Amino acid sequence: MAGNSLVLPIVLWGRKAPTHCISAVLLTDDGATIVTGCHDGQICLWDLSVDLEVNPRALLFGHTASITCLSKACASSDKQYIVSASESGEMCLWDVNDGRCIEFTKLACTHTGIQFYQFSVGNQREGRLLCHGHYPEILVVDATSLEVLYSLVSKISPDWISSMSIIRSHRTQEDTVVALSVMGILKVWIVTSEISGLQDTEPIFEEESKPIYCQNCQSISFCAFTQRSLLVVCSKYWRVFDAGDYSLLCSGPSENGQTWTGGDFVSADKVIIWTENGQSYIYKLPASCLPASDSFRSDVGKAVENLVPPVQHSFLDRTDKELLICPPVTRFFYGCKEYFHKLLIQGDSSGRLNIWNISDTPDKQEGTGELEMTTSVSLQEAFDKLNPCPAGIIDQLSVIPNSNEPLKVTASVYIPAHGRLVCGREDGSIVIVPATQTAIVQLLQGEHMLRRGWPPHRTLRGHRNKVTCLLYPHQVSARYDQRYLISGGVDFSVIIWDIFSGEMKHIFCVHGGEITQLLVPPENCSARVQHCICSVASDHSVGLLSLREKKCIMLASRHLFPIQVIKWRPSDDYLVVGCSDGSVYVWQMDTGALDRCVMGITAVEILNACDEATPAAVDSLSHPAVNLKQAMTRRSLAALKNMAHHKLQTLATNLLASEASEKGNLPKYSHNSLMVQAIKTNLTDPDIHVLFFDVEALIIQLLTEEASRPNTALISPENLQKASGGSDKGGSFLTGKRAAVLFQQVKETIKENIKEHLLDDEEEDEEIMRQRREESDPEYRASKSKPLTLLEYNLTMDTAKLFMSCLHAWGLNDVLDEVCLDRLGMLKPHCTVSFGLLSRGGHMSLMLPGYNQAACKLSHGKAEVGRKLLATEGVGKGTYGVSRAVTTQHLLSIISLANTLMSMTNATFIGDHMKKGPTRPPRPGTPDLSKARGSPPTSSNIVQGQIKQVAAPVVSARSDADHSGSDPASTPALHTCFLVNEGWSQLAAMHCVMLPDLLGLDKFRPPLLEMLARRWQDRCLEVREAAQALLLAELRRIEQAGRKEAIDTWAPYLPQYMDHIISRKALTFLLLQPPSPKLPPHSTIRRTAIDLIGRGFTVWEPYMDVSAVLMGLLELCADAEKQLANITMGLPLSPAADSARSSRHALSLIATARPPAFITTIAKEVHRHTALAANTQSQQNMHTTTLARAKGEILRVIEILIEKMPTDVVDLLVEVMDIIMYCLEGSLVKKKGLQECFPAICRFYMVSYYERNHRIAVGARHGSVALYDIRTGKSQTIHGHKGPITAVAFAPDGRYLATYSNTDSHISFWQMNTSLLGSIGMLNSAPQLRCIKTYQVPPVQPASPGSHNALRLARLIWTSNRNVILMAHDGKEHRFMV
Repeated sequence: MAGNSLVLPIVLWGRKAPTHCISAVLLTDDGATIVTGCHDGQICLWDLSVDLEVNPRALLFGHTASITCLSKACASSDKQYIVSASESGEMCLWDVNDGRCIEFTKLACTHTGIQFYQFSVGNQREGRLLCHGHYPEILVVDATSLEVLYSLVSKISPDWISSMSIIRSHRTQEDTVVALSVMGILKVWIVTSEISGLQDTEPIFEEESKPIYCQNCQSISFCAFTQRSLLVVCSKYWRVFDAGDYSLLCSGPSENGQTWTGGDFVSADKVIIWTENGQSYIYKLPASCLPASDSFRSDVGKAVENLVPPVQHSFLDRTDKELLICPPVTRFFYGCKEYFHKLLIQGDSSGRLNIWNISDTPDKQEGTGELEMTTSVSLQEAFDKLNPCPAGIIDQLSVIPNSNEPLKVTASVYIPAHGRLVCGREDGSIVIVPATQTAIVQLLQGEHMLRRGWPPHRTLRGHRNKVTCLLYPHQVSARYDQRYLISGGVDFSVIIWDIFSGEMKHIFCVHGGEITQLLVPPENCSARVQHCICSVASDHSVGLLSLREKKCIMLASRHLFPIQVIKWRPSDDYLVVGCSDGSVYVWQMDTGALDRCVMGITAVEILNACDEATPAAVDSLSHPAVNLKQAMTRRSLAALKNMAHHKLQTLATNLLASEASEKGNLPKYSHNSLMVQAIKTNLTDPDIHVLFFDVEALIIQLLTEEASRPNTALISPENLQKASGGSDKGGSFLTGKRAAVLFQQVKETIKENIKEHLLDDEEEDEEIMRQRREESDPEYRASKSKPLTLLEYNLTMDTAKLFMSCLHAWGLNDVLDEVCLDRLGMLKPHCTVSFGLLSRGGHMSLMLPGYNQAACKLSHGKAEVGRKLLATEGVGKGTYGVSRAVTTQHLLSIISLANTLMSMTNATFIGDHMKKGPTRPPRPGTPDLSKARGSPPTSSNIVQGQIKQVAAPVVSARSDADHSGSDPASTPALHTCFLVNEGWSQLAAMHCVMLPDLLGLDKFRPPLLEMLARRWQDRCLEVREAAQALLLAELRRIEQAGRKEAIDTWAPYLPQYMDHIISRKALTFLLLQPPSPKLPPHSTIRRTAIDLIGRGFTVWEPYMDVSAVLMGLLELCADAEKQLANITMGLPLSPAADSARSSRHALSLIATARPPAFITTIAKEVHRHTALAANTQSQQNMHTTTLARAKGEILRVIEILIEKMPTDVVDLLVEVMDIIMYCLEGSLVKKKGLQECFPAICRFYMVSYYERNHRIAVGARHGSVALYDIRTGKSQTIHGHKGPITAVAFAPDGRYLATYSNTDSHISFWQMNTSLLGSIGMLNSAPQLRCIKTYQVPPVQPASPGSHNALRLARLIWTSNRNVILMAHDGKEHRFMV
């Protein structure tokens, strides 16, 4: 995952499908998915239906170079894994069902072919990948971890292997690997299961090696039908060999001088061979090649010319002769048991797949009959047939008058601080637009659909042609002015814009080619260079353009080849430029002189040295071995991966910073809930925009805003508007204007008051209306001290609105949908939303726009019906049936967000805090939507009555407020707030528990247990709670059988010796182990151990050292108060605070599960501690021990125990009192009294406190009474009763103590020795006690047999210094006198 944060991408593809120039094709074993890899490094998954219809489903991003080969990587039918390899040596293991990257690695060599090979060791099956490529051996790689296990090496003439085949032998355990080297030498290795079982690194040498003189071999394949023949295809001829002794059986030349590119066996007697221009030929083999026939091997040893070429059987040609950039890729697949088609699949450079079904070719039609193509589809066709068209991010603003295609976006940059997206277009204009608003227009239906030119935006015109790159330097480094935006175009110019005023500040025309890149120099350059940006152009020049001096301070332009990488040596003031031919130029930045130009190994070393100098290479385009086209393609992907890493780092630094500056202020949280990243699959494509929603950051921003919101009753926009505009209900334009001015000023002051650290949109772009007003109205202009836009729309709420509306499963529960629309203000999507899935290392899969077309087709026969339904039906539900990983991510996000919104006050997306600023009359052109919505919404029957009453006033309030800024006071604010929260909780409940039933199990892919388990201790509390709820709900749903299955699947991964003893050792070890590099003090695994100890304490208790565990937990939460002070903000916990919170929870669980164990253990520790303190002179360090630091925590737990388990506390009341006496400050109790310091304990009738001489009497279970003296901290015990003591009480003057025990039904009076000395305590003498009277009392019967009632049987109340009443629980009184 990108870090471990929950980031969900949503993609806006635009009308033009991404370039997909196919370089590799694969059909999965079940015949349901075709996988294609392309030259730009993406992988496309296409769904193949039973009747051979093809629909593209998703694009996988992650490789940075051309895909060279694809192979299956798993033989079991339940997992569909494939492995892909690229030119730069990357290998990646993907799950085809959901596009997750399971594992990835990078080797130093390029693979050109991978074969999957499976063998069984005992009952375990293992998979291996045999890879060959640009290296003289075959690497054997583990198919699950992608580690190289060993290699198959040649002793004789080692060479690159051009192709390879595995011959499985059914008779023996030996399998043969047959490979052809580039020189035409056939090599044979024998792989046995023993060798495969060994994990050693020793290479295996070949068994035999035979030159067969096949130059330029394209492919080698083994006939699965006869198990006897091999087909070798070379560029000019093809040959069939006997697999036993590799003798030549027959051969065929190429047709009309074309080059063969591959071939395979169609059946025992037919082969299909294809050419590089996409034609395919089927040949019937002569009888001498068929092991079944009598004349088999009859021609062996004759001259090659005499081996007659077999009959040409049929001939397949490309139907469309469109121009192709590179030769198409053709592969032949035949199905396995359940899948019977024999398919020839061809992919070409236009992203088109052609499929021929060969299985039913009749034998009669000899000669050169053409075979009909079954299916042909390209990505662009798939995009075109969608209705509505896939939306681009600013399509509504880019309409060209007489054309149906919108203007293409060719460059984009997102400014997160203002939530603005800047898009450069192909006509040279640049549009600045609020990102959430424009995305809402593209994805959701609502009032915005009626407005033209919505959302308000600003257009900058200056470039004469296509804008090629954009840069907002302030985002990269704060040293730049935040007004400046830099753009580069095809017209050789670089322009500086002021985004607040929209004016052009300067044009640089120093390059002689289109600008290909804009970069920011690193932090530690010289002061002059720090205010420059670096521009790279296609005339191989690099410029440093100073934004401050508005001039070019250096132009490096003597490079002979395209520029590939730019690095910096700030310490030496050097700019290092690497070119595509491997040469490196070193320029001095201050003088602009060329220092030196080097080639070869020195060049590589210089580039590497730059990396060492700056820990993070600032913006290297790529590795020197890759050409510029790919480097440019890759730029966005590299940026994407970096983004994921930076996220983690910024998070860590933020948390550290907040710990360091704990002054009770909110730590500023820097990263943004929404990031918009533009990606191109190819340089020529328009931008595809991916919106990354960071759920954790969004939750944090929502909670931070909630926390910093001023008291709503005092100043809320509604009240302000009521005050200012309420007088004039008509809301004439003038009052509207006045109100605006007033509101503006008030807002400025509010802002000063709360010093909001929320993001202010201090920009000056939006709506002509506003500008007109400014020009015409001096009063208004004067009131604006700084150029603020329209009062900023709430970016965070907007992001949440967009995100929740896309995630919600619409159409499953009509009542809830209505609540969502009317009460919560969510909007329905009007087209299917293309989500993505981020997996390991920044790899991601993005769904293509029609990913659920196939499903819709099947369920509704006619296309028209399908279309209508799609608008409502298929729209929301789609995502929960895509794959388990997607379901997990989406459910986690929606539940954690719904819970967050539920915890806020009135978090609805309707209403004034969402609106933009001062109320203004509706535009004449647009119908006023609030009127249209005026009818009270029909509401759910549950709270029918309540809602009905409120609904009407709320709606009318909304329409009123729209006109005059008045808010009728009739709206009961609290009530709406309650209804809103109830709406959110219904939403969360539906997604957590009811989805499987509503969707039906065939449409619902349940969440993945392991993904949820990984978030059991997530850093963000909301996500953690959502994960725990979901995991428990899912475990309940799968019932006993499913749970057992889950345990069985994971059991093999656990160590063998698992039993109670070991697990308990492991848990206590994790808790108590001192911090070390391997186990940092506050790691997730430690928190999980704490969590498990707490939850399962009853299981572990007999095996644990309870006191060690409790002390360990107390140690962790000793400073909890300090740590958890700022938790209420909902910011993600720092690891220390998180451990504190977990241990606190675990302590409460342990204490309530086993109160006696907790109390006795802590009491024992307290006694040990006090004894130590008394004996040694080491008083000074006593107050630093765990026990002393955790006093507050212990008291907290005891309070919980008194609340929940009073009987257990009474059983050990004396011990409890010992603990309390230890934890409370004596001086404090003297000053305030026990009742105030620890009120919980005073609820018991067997505890009494006498203020004047600070004595506490506690009646114990076995009939004794303990007397505590707070001044000395000493205690003494008196024995007077035979059974547990029911009540004790001091007389008002403190002379007597009355004690009563219901079991032996006696009441005793004790005289306290109050001699002068005793009371001062000078001699430290314990007060002498003697029993002066004992009375017999009839026993009191408890009201009912419950144990709680036994605690409240009777109490003693002194009415004067000599008289006491024993009052029973049923109201009977006995009076006594001393």
